[in-house]
Amino acid sequence: MLLSLSLGLLIALAMSGPSMARSDPSPVEPSAPSALSSLAALSGRPGGSDFAHYTLALTWHPGFCSTRRQPPRECRDASLSRGTADGFVLHGLWPSLPARFAEQGVVRQEWWRQGCFIESPRASGSFCRAHPPFHLPKALDQSLDRAMPGRASCLDRYQYAKHAACLALPVDDYFTAAVALRETVNASVFGGFVNQHRGGEVARNALITVFEAAFGEGSGRALRLECGGRGNRVLTEVRIGIAAERLAAFPAADSMVSLGRGRCAARVQIWADGA
Repeated sequence: MLLSLSLGLLIALAMSGPSMARSDPSPVEPSAPSALSSLAALSGRPGGSDFAHYTLALTWHPGFCSTRRQPPRECRDASLSRGTADGFVLHGLWPSLPARFAEQGVVRQEWWRQGCFIESPRASGSFCRAHPPFHLPKALDQSLDRAMPGRASCLDRYQYAKHAACLALPVDDYFTAAVALRETVNASVFGGFVNQHRGGEVARNALITVFEAAFGEGSGRALRLECGGRGNRVLTEVRIGIAAERLAAFPAADSMVSLGRGRCAARVQIWADGA
């Protein structure tokens, strides 16, 4: 009973928390609904982008950086990580195994490991040198800078080349959709709950419960928690399964699909910047 009341109070606090935690949130792009609908329509196209679901991968930046043996540039330079004040930052938007690859004998594990590099092998050397920067509309470019600190290490170029290039997903729509989905999660009760517990520790099951409170009964099955550090106790990322053809309906509970369980301890530490 006490646990139920305590969790209910935390959820209520989280509902009023995101605006306090985010001093300068980036607005959702006006073109986001169109981009989401465009990607949803492309997902069932035979011979091209025919896949079942997306995995939205959102990084908890302080936890990610704290568990890296060799932290990337965006972990070492605070000026590159303004978007961490919003909550989660963008890692990627990953299509599941496309039908045409499955028909060629590619298995799911190989697709997740190599993605489009199965078809077009990754160039040797620095990814920043091998792939030119994108020429995105100015507003999207600025939004993506905030949403994805990893752009400092050319993460955007890597993500598109691995997960989207061979599926003919339009660059602008792909990143507009990813930025909008990230903003939706951060603006939710779930995003507020995680933000309010920076520097603290919560139960793994509390994160799942709050996710369902935010997005509907049964939606917790779509949440995969990723942790690192000793004993897998430091939250590094959350992954959310979204049906490809229902992408524009997110965050409706029926737009989500099950993902496998992640590797997190029963108690999860939510690191804060500079901890």
